[in-house]
Amino acid sequence: RARKIKFIIMKNIVQVFGRKKTSIAVAVVKGPGNGFIRINGTSIDLIEPEILKYKVFEPLLLMGEAGFGDIDIRIRVKGGGYVSQIYAIRQAIARGIVKYFEKFVNETKREEIRNIFLNYDRSILVGDSRRNEPKKSGGKGARSKYQKSYR
Repeated sequence: RARKIKFIIMKNIVQVFGRKKTSIAVAVVKGPGNGFIRINGTSIDLIEPEILKYKVFEPLLLMGEAGFGDIDIRIRVKGGGYVSQIYAIRQAIARGIVKYFEKFVNETKREEIRNIFLNYDRSILVGDSRRNEPKKSGGKGARSKYQKSYR
């Protein structure tokens, strides 16, 4: 009986995450690849609503086509609403690209990309620390109190 030998092509893989409110997007960046970007198994072109699609494309447009043409990005996102998911995806893509260049390309190219992102919008790489404040007793929300009446 002949044995089958499988050749595994080693790929450079980086896994990062992006967060916004309660949305979490996990991006797996692989290289060398064909430039595919998939979000929950679907193409990046099918993102709805149309206006927010450009927010997802921002890291890619800032880099230029030469920068990400040879890497594949696979993203899983869950939690939150439409807008916070879009911002989480955007952050995961940008962080993934920076991390990939840090690990597998060179430090100067990584620093250049990082500075481009930070000069454009700091929230692409740096998470938003604001969180929902928990409700307390004596009112309907975190800070508001029930109306008081003397008579």
